[in-house]
Amino acid sequence: MLRQRVLVTVVLLPIGLIVFAVGGWLYAAAMALVLALASREYAGLFRLGGLRPSAPLLVAGAALLVLARQAFGFDHTAALLVALALAAMTWHLIDFERGAPRSGTDFGVTLGGVVYLGVTGAYLVSLRNLPDGLWWLLLSLPAVWIGDSAAYFVGRAYGRHKMAPRLSPKKSWEGYAAGILGAGLAGAGLAALFSDVLQRAPSMTVAAGLIVGLVLGTVTPLGDVGISMMKREMQVKDTGTLLPGHGGVLDRIDSWLWAGVLGYYLARLLAV
Repeated sequence: MLRQRVLVTVVLLPIGLIVFAVGGWLYAAAMALVLALASREYAGLFRLGGLRPSAPLLVAGAALLVLARQAFGFDHTAALLVALALAAMTWHLIDFERGAPRSGTDFGVTLGGVVYLGVTGAYLVSLRNLPDGLWWLLLSLPAVWIGDSAAYFVGRAYGRHKMAPRLSPKKSWEGYAAGILGAGLAGAGLAALFSDVLQRAPSMTVAAGLIVGLVLGTVTPLGDVGISMMKREMQVKDTGTLLPGHGGVLDRIDSWLWAGVLGYYLARLLAV
């Protein structure tokens, strides 16, 4: 398992860094693909529980919202969401007429997935498109990854007080605290590297990096336990099998979603 995880990371990490560095439409298209794959897994997850969300609308909706963010910024997001809501309502009305037993719930799952994965995921594009956006992105996501690693290893070694036994039995308050500290230190360290050593991020300060890391370390675990809630309800271990050793795409990006949103607003607030 560990060998598979390391191999997948070694293969994908350089590709991801190149896409991050290039930015623009290549980056937006890559994020659209990632969110589309996650949306497909999201639909499959609820289908395992006997529901019938619209996979085509989920996939297309998430991808369109991400690409629209690249093309128009925040303009037209509301109009696109209204159009997707009408399309989802039409889809599930027809599906109900054809015999689907729970189309009202199916509509809620479809629309909820479009909003959660598409609107939230689009902030990864907004974050990259900020001034010094590459560096804020390379601060936000690694801070989350390092915080997650700190939480895992400290929780495994010293975790005694369970954080959410029903949602995620292996998570502990000790691990959570270590994750916050690890993310904060990572944020401060990366900010020092980018702004002071490399002198590539003039809008970034070490204090800002520390704040970003601490906030992300505190909040982004909600994304992880949120997806865990859905998996527990549907009684599955992973959202998919696309990434050997890691599970599905949705399993890997559950914390990215909140990192994109919070990283964007914190960067705008704290940039000098």
